[in-house]
Amino acid sequence: MKIGAVMFFTTYSMQPAALARELEQRGFESLWVPEHTHIPATRKTPYPAGGPMIRPYYDVYDPFLALNTAAAVTTNLRIGTGIALLTQRDPIVTAKMVSTIDQLSNGRFLFGVGNGWNQDEIENHGTEFKTRHKLARERLEAMKAIWTSDEPEYHGEFVNFDKMAQWPKPVQRPHPPIIVGGAFPYAARRAIAYGNGWIPRADRLEKGGVGALIEQFRGMAKEAGRDPTSLPITIFRTPDNVEQLRYCQSIDVDQIVFSLPAEKEDKILPILDRWTALKKELEG
Repeated sequence: MKIGAVMFFTTYSMQPAALARELEQRGFESLWVPEHTHIPATRKTPYPAGGPMIRPYYDVYDPFLALNTAAAVTTNLRIGTGIALLTQRDPIVTAKMVSTIDQLSNGRFLFGVGNGWNQDEIENHGTEFKTRHKLARERLEAMKAIWTSDEPEYHGEFVNFDKMAQWPKPVQRPHPPIIVGGAFPYAARRAIAYGNGWIPRADRLEKGGVGALIEQFRGMAKEAGRDPTSLPITIFRTPDNVEQLRYCQSIDVDQIVFSLPAEKEDKILPILDRWTALKKELEG
């Protein structure tokens, strides 16, 4: 089971290059960065964690720029969007960004994607909230066409372009893995329909919670004609509880990702020390 970390990088946090070096030196598999272009002052949808929204949501760096900085100072560490908001991204521009960062990182990019929950933020980008899921699917299908064809074209309800040319193509073929983030069952269905993996959150990490949902997810994949082994599970925001981590191993979770606060090295390095010890314990 691989272990990665996710951080809201800000001007007041440990910076991407420094954290990436530490993670690679300690043998961790990946670094992930969330995305929010902005946070509107209005709130049509409540903050999922409850209470006021934490400040890093407003302050987070652009994920592609942060990840490219991390890739430039590492050799093996994988870099991922955790997650990129397809409902707020032009597909032609994003296809170019994905293929470019995959080239510059020599095939280490993981394309975590999602459709978003913040109605105000999404609508500021000209997206109608109630049709965002179909829009996101079309944008992803269009990007796949761009990555895999010399003369891609796409004609949908929301995305439409005639034959075009765009290079570079990604290093990873046919494209970087598309790992769909979000809750069960809707995001799980989207992962099965067009993804290469699913990212649930570790809100209830036990047999009756995430474990049961993963079992259902794998059953749904089989019913849809997908091999469950082609849809690895990456559990986000996993607590530093060795028993829960061993449970993840027992149900064949591919990767767990722990969350780091938007803090400087003096707060982050002790957390990395704790996770390094847990990693060694899990490896036996």
